[in-house]
Amino acid sequence: MNWQGVFPAVTTKFHQDGSLDMDMFFKNIDAQLEAGVHGIILGGTLGESSVLSQDEKIKLTTDTVKYINGRVPVILNIAEGATRDAIFWAGKAKEMGAAGLMLLPPMRYAADHREVVTYFKAVANSTELPIMIYNNPVDYKTLVTISMFEELADCANIQAIKESTRDISNVTRMRNRFGDRYKILCGVDTLAMEELVMGADGWVAGLVCAFPKETVAVYELVKAGKYEEALAIYRWFLPLLELDIHPKLVQYIKLAEHMAGIGTEWVRAPRLILVGEERVKVENIIKRGLEHRPVV
Repeated sequence: MNWQGVFPAVTTKFHQDGSLDMDMFFKNIDAQLEAGVHGIILGGTLGESSVLSQDEKIKLTTDTVKYINGRVPVILNIAEGATRDAIFWAGKAKEMGAAGLMLLPPMRYAADHREVVTYFKAVANSTELPIMIYNNPVDYKTLVTISMFEELADCANIQAIKESTRDISNVTRMRNRFGDRYKILCGVDTLAMEELVMGADGWVAGLVCAFPKETVAVYELVKAGKYEEALAIYRWFLPLLELDIHPKLVQYIKLAEHMAGIGTEWVRAPRLILVGEERVKVENIIKRGLEHRPVV
């Protein structure tokens, strides 16, 4: 598994009645692949995993693996409250042909240091699939500390970290402690260029769902040392990227996908599509972005 590049955390597309819209889903996947993304992540927060049934998750993963057919790796997100459920999905992911896992700490229960490490090791030891640990204490309340990562280094298949602590210096901190033991991927759109400049290996992206070419361009330009060219795109991009750091990021990004012509805005309850002043505000941000969209 090459944990480098742009990995879209894709949205799950629905019809207005709430059923899966696989045609629109694959239209978006085509746009991602055409832009040159390096992997696809299913079942994250943006994928509305918490409101998908087990059968829907299986269909989404199986159909995506078949459709992509090895062109890029497909990674399944695991966000469970019970260790046995996380182990089940790790096994199911392998069975369905996923190439790797993105793994969150235990959900809903605030586990302590020993419990978090034991949880991660139990899942890692249950599978041969490579794993990226999702470290997001802001949204999920559990900080995966450097001392935890020291204990997890014994698990060879724990290979990467989705760095979402909001602390850019954590990229340097991890490099100083572990060298290249772990690949580091920025998980916060508004910090992506900064973390890439500081040595992050990749970007688990959100607004890439609506703007795949621009996201890949920023990554490739930074990695080529063309910082001024990357910065020009990034400055245009930032008002859009800020849609990723809001509690309604799913609704915001789905509206952006819809307005960009590669998605729909339909969400599954309890989420509702945007209305009123909030909708007008977000639409205006997206409209300005589309009107001034750079050529890449």
